[in-house]
Amino acid sequence: MSPMTLYLAKVLGLYCVLISLAMMANRRATLASLNAMLQSPPLMLLAGVLALAGGLALVVGHNAWSGGALAVAVTLIGWAALIKGLGILFLPQDKMRQFYKALQYEKRFFFWMGATLLLGLYLAVSGFRG
Repeated sequence: MSPMTLYLAKVLGLYCVLISLAMMANRRATLASLNAMLQSPPLMLLAGVLALAGGLALVVGHNAWSGGALAVAVTLIGWAALIKGLGILFLPQDKMRQFYKALQYEKRFFFWMGATLLLGLYLAVSGFRG
């Protein structure tokens, strides 16, 4: 396993674990913030720029489609962030709100946070075992 894959797995894994736990602990505030963000063009622009920058950094620095499940998972996260950033920047804001509603984020909040937590645990444990 490459040192870059292990490093990114640790960072992304810990990020996913911590952010999902914080968001679950503050469900109401998280959902209120996300709903407010979807109504704010400046915040959506910032979110798109940050997601695009993070996604580009991951894709350019780690675009490994072989080397095991961990390497591919890190690469997929980079591509997902890149696509998310492009979507936020290029799609009309009403389309982003429709996408958010289609995910049923409020109704399935703990499902989405649980999935993020499990992904984070996989990445962190795999990265630190490296």
